[in-house]
Amino acid sequence: MNELYFVTQILFILLFSYGAFRLGKGALTTSVTVQALLANLFVLKQMTFFGLEVTCSDAFAIGSILSLNFLREYFGKESSKKAIQICCFFMIFFVAMSHMHLRFIPSSSDTAHLAYARLLTPAPRLLFASLGVFYLVQHLDIRLFGWISTLLPKSTFPMRSSISLVLSQFIDTVLFSFLGLWGLVAHVGHIIAISFLVKVCIILILGPFMAFFKRIQTDV
Repeated sequence: MNELYFVTQILFILLFSYGAFRLGKGALTTSVTVQALLANLFVLKQMTFFGLEVTCSDAFAIGSILSLNFLREYFGKESSKKAIQICCFFMIFFVAMSHMHLRFIPSSSDTAHLAYARLLTPAPRLLFASLGVFYLVQHLDIRLFGWISTLLPKSTFPMRSSISLVLSQFIDTVLFSFLGLWGLVAHVGHIIAISFLVKVCIILILGPFMAFFKRIQTDV
């Protein structure tokens, strides 16, 4: 049943990402930020997926990457860079406000504080791990792309891009799983395997998916 919910989640994220694209640059930037926050907030819930214990937030990588690619494709490279900066800014803001929210002393009739504490206490670790790994992997991806271009000078851009992304996202998945999730989830190995598989699928389908949306946009 979880597999069906997972596919449904992906479809909804793709549809809402396309809706953000139709609404314009501001909506896409918001989509990048909101989905990054949701991914970090929902990452603590675990489910059984094809017999493996995984988190429920990997699908948000699809929406975030898709939104960034829409920005890069239709609004320019600077727009995508700006979106990443805005995303990082509000992730830090979320960490600060989460910490402040937990500092308030609950009243004797309050029933929500323990739930908030359980949910938000790991948030700083998750978000700072995400930010640190993101910064490192982006620089690594640039270097990998250059090395692949040198080693395979006759390869096409999609091939070079796909190879560099697969390698960099593997490192991203491993680093974030250990830095952000170690001790918080039951099976880090399962998380790494499924998360990386999802990201590989994203990389493989992203090109055709972008072409499909571009064709729709041209027809409109």
